[in-house]
Amino acid sequence: MNKEKILLPGLDKQINFLRKNLTSEINSALVIGSASEIPAEIISKKFNCKIEVIVEDYESLLNSRLILSSESNVNVRLMSFEATDFNPSSFDLVYAQASISSINRNKVVKEIKRILLPDGFFCVGEVVTLKRDVPQYVQDIFDASDLLPLFVENLEKYYSERKFVLSGRIDLTNTLNEYFLLNKNLLSTSKENLTEREKSYYKKLLNKINHESNAYLKLGADKFIGFLSLLLKKGHE
Repeated sequence: MNKEKILLPGLDKQINFLRKNLTSEINSALVIGSASEIPAEIISKKFNCKIEVIVEDYESLLNSRLILSSESNVNVRLMSFEATDFNPSSFDLVYAQASISSINRNKVVKEIKRILLPDGFFCVGEVVTLKRDVPQYVQDIFDASDLLPLFVENLEKYYSERKFVLSGRIDLTNTLNEYFLLNKNLLSTSKENLTEREKSYYKKLLNKINHESNAYLKLGADKFIGFLSLLLKKGHE
């Protein structure tokens, strides 16, 4: 397994959860979201199958293609998550780690159902709220990233209502502290290596990362933000 850190909520715990719990034969898989290169590599090697990776912005496309350039079984494309170019029933497995907890979730999940084979699997990691009401500074974090997290107790219901059958569940909220610490440390290192022009160019992103990390690590957002991963099987309508 690749020893580099997966810089997503859930870290390497979601892909390990999938490796442990999915024993079915997988011939085709789709990985959704930027910074998902390591999960794509692991899925490709575990199941010896072709992997499609889709991202929604050009910078992520370039980064992923560079990182995965030596992986002949992995193909990266620029594509909308809610309206892909794939044919119906294209994949045995769809994997999404912290990439669909958005205001577009309903459309994305509908698209995932369309492109999953009958009895195909969906491994999803979702940012959730640990309380029904969150303070404004936490809501600001969600709004800045176009996130629309579900309340933790409603997550399984959301997917069961869309005819997914639960095969496994793991609470990975305990990974978030390390995730935000990693982000904060990477931010400090990156700032040291950036030119003044680059700092200006990335100012909004750097400020966003810094704000989110401080809110979680210092201001109490950890009481309101969680992360759950589910292994789901596509049910019959």
